[in-house]
Amino acid sequence: MSGACIFSAIMNEVLKLLTEGERLNESQMAEILGMSEDLVKEQLSTLKEKGVLLGWIPVLNPEADAEMTVRGVIEVKITPEREGGFNRLAQRIARFDEVESCYLMSGSYDLLVVVRQSTLHKVASFVSERLSTIEGIVSTATHFMLRAYKEQGFLIEQPKEDKERLDVSP
Repeated sequence: MSGACIFSAIMNEVLKLLTEGERLNESQMAEILGMSEDLVKEQLSTLKEKGVLLGWIPVLNPEADAEMTVRGVIEVKITPEREGGFNRLAQRIARFDEVESCYLMSGSYDLLVVVRQSTLHKVASFVSERLSTIEGIVSTATHFMLRAYKEQGFLIEQPKEDKERLDVSP
């Protein structure tokens, strides 16, 4: 097996461990993978340099959010620009602090934008005053997330009374 293949296999194992497990330190990763801590640090550094690993974020339960935040999902139709397509507008939208995620989509709209604010009114104000006024935006459709059942791959436990109601059939 060539050095590049071994390197790739090790990199894939480190990445798999990162995406499947909870936050582990380099020492814990090395122990689980059966490799040296220095090699794990090197692989993490390489993943960061290549732009594969963008950062560490906790997965928060939106149902237990102490500040009661509102998440809005906005479908955005835009006019593609000559020489740039959707990229310039998408990058401009993604830079807003309110924007949690921004995706280019196929289908009946061009961008899917997820925003987080403390109230419905603040989400609506963001859309009407800042987002929809950008030149090149044709239309927006805003939806509000009412309840989360799964967040970033993690099931969200529902209160016991909800589970009991599902077991009873009419």
